[in-house]
Amino acid sequence: MFRPLSVFIGARYTRAKRRNHFVSFISLTSMIGLALGVLVMIVVLSVMNGFDHEMRTRVLGMVPHATVESPTPIDDWRVIAAQVQQQPQVVAVAPFTQTQGLLTNQGQVQKILINAVDPREESKVSIIGDFFREGSLEALEAGEFGIVVGDKAATRLGVGIGDKVTFVAPEVAVTPAGIFPRLKRFTVVGIFHVGAGEIDGHVAMANLHDIARLQRWKPDQVQGLRLKFDDLFQAPRIAWDIAQRLDGQDFYARDWTRSHGNLYQAIRMEKTMIGLLLLLIVAVAAFNIISTLVMVVTDKKGDIAILRTLGSSPAQVMRIFMVQGTVIGVVGTLIGGVLGILSALNISSWIAGLERLLGIKFLNADVYFIDYLPSQLRSEDVVLVCGAALILSFFATLYPAWRAARTQPAEALRYE
Repeated sequence: MFRPLSVFIGARYTRAKRRNHFVSFISLTSMIGLALGVLVMIVVLSVMNGFDHEMRTRVLGMVPHATVESPTPIDDWRVIAAQVQQQPQVVAVAPFTQTQGLLTNQGQVQKILINAVDPREESKVSIIGDFFREGSLEALEAGEFGIVVGDKAATRLGVGIGDKVTFVAPEVAVTPAGIFPRLKRFTVVGIFHVGAGEIDGHVAMANLHDIARLQRWKPDQVQGLRLKFDDLFQAPRIAWDIAQRLDGQDFYARDWTRSHGNLYQAIRMEKTMIGLLLLLIVAVAAFNIISTLVMVVTDKKGDIAILRTLGSSPAQVMRIFMVQGTVIGVVGTLIGGVLGILSALNISSWIAGLERLLGIKFLNADVYFIDYLPSQLRSEDVVLVCGAALILSFFATLYPAWRAARTQPAEALRYE
């Protein structure tokens, strides 16, 4: 497309005459603007990818993809689990029971959601075992009334491994002495940190048999089954289909889209909208090339006239200025791409260091679902951003190059 002579002259024209440094300055600022646009777009998309990844692996790794439950306690959960696992999309099944209440210790009170689990089965459907700071899930032995809490809840209650906490159930017991709340002492046997404030501060885990005793159920009775799918986005459809196929009791299904779907969709939508807005910034930077080339065409009218006099065709002149704009676009995109990749790979550690230096927290886990800035660089995003910048830069060269090709030698040389 570009002949060697056109490439040589176009590259030389990237710098204007020595007496006209303003045009060179405009070329440099166009290049810097394009580089900054590409850099920012790569970094922001990587951060949004990081939020998306953390949402999938951490938050959605802790909450069930779906649950199958019954209004009454389930007696034969192993039989039902065997039926559920016949579905090819189901990766794992584990029993659970949930109860809400308050945890208290020395005057400190924390609302809590206790997930009663079977420690041997829970690791199949949850990643909680990867985030223990102290203790382990296996420490939840039946009959010991142990409890595992998040680090934020432990800090608020002022407890550690081996300490006692009191669980206040949202029910009362009627005795001859009056009405009293139902209380039970638990021993802290594990502390975890997922990085999500909602989970670290308000979720605890206990043994299925202990919670069954607390609720006056039979030892093997459970509330429902947690399901893990090979594709979590299929959870709404498959979970309801499974619930309708089960026999023996009235079953209903719940899935992650009801509890965290809005947050996940918001992250995906924000990534799309922010990507489009940043693409406009890249477009503005790319189209600064138009003003740069228009000024260069004006600066080089005499040279264009000489080239036309020597026999250059309008197409050859047009190629010269397309080369110049392309050089600006390629160099700016290359610089922005390299800096964007380096920044995306290190932004998490840079922000963490800045937080330690300033003594502040940019992301509060009480407000956001994680307490750090994640980043995940994807090659397809880099290719998309750099490709869009190059295409926009190329199109920005067409009008100025066309104007240069229309320059008439006699008219241009009249005032030289």
